[in-house]
Amino acid sequence: MKILVTGGAGYIGSQTCKVLALHGFEPVVYDNLSRGNHWAARFGPFELGDVGDRDRVRSVLEKHRPSALMHFAAYAYVGESVVNPLLYYRNNIGETISLLETLISFKQMPVVFSSSCATYGVPDWLPISEDHPQRPINPYGYSKLVVEQMLRDLDAAHNLRSVSLRYFNAVGADPEAEIGEAHEPETHLIPLVLAAARDATAIKVFGNDYDTADGTCIRDYVHVLDIADAHVRALRYLIDGGATCAVNLANDRGYSVLEVVATAERVTGKSIRIELAPRRLGDPAVLIGALQRARTLLGWKPERSDLEIQIRDAWKWMTRKS
Repeated sequence: MKILVTGGAGYIGSQTCKVLALHGFEPVVYDNLSRGNHWAARFGPFELGDVGDRDRVRSVLEKHRPSALMHFAAYAYVGESVVNPLLYYRNNIGETISLLETLISFKQMPVVFSSSCATYGVPDWLPISEDHPQRPINPYGYSKLVVEQMLRDLDAAHNLRSVSLRYFNAVGADPEAEIGEAHEPETHLIPLVLAAARDATAIKVFGNDYDTADGTCIRDYVHVLDIADAHVRALRYLIDGGATCAVNLANDRGYSVLEVVATAERVTGKSIRIELAPRRLGDPAVLIGALQRARTLLGWKPERSDLEIQIRDAWKWMTRKS
């Protein structure tokens, strides 16, 4: 069974393609490589193109006749979205509208959508469950929320069933170190901490006066392999007739910035220097997601939830490719 994977040359998309292939599916990667890497598209056919190019998408659909869509293609830098919101509205929303229009005109098929916990905004309660109000505080989160709503509306209008997976902080790398995180620029904490260990530089810690045990922000980290597994489970759920829904991908626990640094020091055997910086505007003290719905609906739980495992896999990838 062929699965069209938009953004399949990216960090999470490529890992999902590997897991799809391991489960007997044939992922067809569709990516314009603006932020993905061609070397990561290695687990099935590759097609170059923009998701907003209706003619190109249509030709790929007719060529491969996929049975489902996994939609990862999106810009995902929160800071960039604040500085350049129209870029995010045009790409994440406008291009997705074109993609879904083309999809509906071709064939009705289930959709697994790569969403984000950024749709929630600042939490009213912890852990954040799927019924938490969605009040995104940046254009990136808002763009994901709009696509979620579009998918719900398309289910009502065209019976286009979907699962929106709202994941928290994706971390780690393929345990076999075939593929991993390679963003330019890199903004995620764990690869930045590991780069500081590798290069003997300092890592900036934004605020140490939060209402947490050590004063630094706490975040919920989910291994990229666990996220990929959840996408395959969501696909099977839809193939089996499951209804449209949204599901958190979370660990149900969090780690502070200083815990991340300390764990990275243990894994790498290197001392990591810290530079304290002022808080960043809009950074909540704690973000932790609830995972009960994922357990109940998809039979999913994170198998690589331990922070040391996550950092070890990321370090293995970083030192192999450097």
